[in-house]
Amino acid sequence: MADAKKTAIVTGAASGIGRAMALGLARSGIDVLAVDRAATALAAAAQSAEGLAGRFVPHTADLAQPDAFDAIVNAALGLSGQIDVLVNNAGIGQSSVRPDVRSKPLRFWEVTPEQWTRFVTVNATAPIMMSRAVVPHMLKANRGRVITVTTSLGTMVREGYLLYGSSKAAAESSMAVLAADLKGTGVTANVLVPGGVTNTALVGDDAGDRAKMLQPEIMVPPLLWLVSDEAAGISGRRFIAADWNASLPGARAAEEAGAPVAWLSIARMPIEPG
Repeated sequence: MADAKKTAIVTGAASGIGRAMALGLARSGIDVLAVDRAATALAAAAQSAEGLAGRFVPHTADLAQPDAFDAIVNAALGLSGQIDVLVNNAGIGQSSVRPDVRSKPLRFWEVTPEQWTRFVTVNATAPIMMSRAVVPHMLKANRGRVITVTTSLGTMVREGYLLYGSSKAAAESSMAVLAADLKGTGVTANVLVPGGVTNTALVGDDAGDRAKMLQPEIMVPPLLWLVSDEAAGISGRRFIAADWNASLPGARAAEEAGAPVAWLSIARMPIEPG
């Protein structure tokens, strides 16, 4: 039996990875509330989605504002009365601070308190607040998918990447907690990453030949599997899109491209008294 009609929220949907994922979901027949603060680019993306099997509904919002989350949820519920999928993708990269950050690393002592607060707010706090606003509706339905885009471990610990690396590491850790808290509820939490430098606006022009980078569309095949009925029991995992072999059955591709979220396979849990 075909999957039932679904409604998804995708943040950062105006460009790059978010745009590719939002269009991919809509192309597959899922209705998408496409969220971004860039209204003009969001409208252009919506035009590209005309005629697709699922609706692509633009919603302008700034995830740095505390009142954005409930407004997004209300808008999504207005589409069909349900929210089946949340894709936490919105983020900011270090090229917004310094366009040549890869060739001239931004050392941690150069980071301002204002920059730190901004990156943590958008890259780490927003996915949690968005999940916090959405998950109660999923729990009532006994089903739902939370998928968060973080980054590679190498980026989290790279020299000069305090802002982006640390904030994305916090997002990854939070998804491990979500998966643990949601165990047995029918709601899952997973992480999806490209697996390398990707051709998006977050990457500065000194990152190399954009034609040789990973392209945003690489995220679509694993995303579509994660929101399918076949993946209903998959939670607490991180998937690398670059390792996804679309020629394999979904479950096999997921096995080869996946690992425990937040590298729990190498974690040592603390010693507890008693």
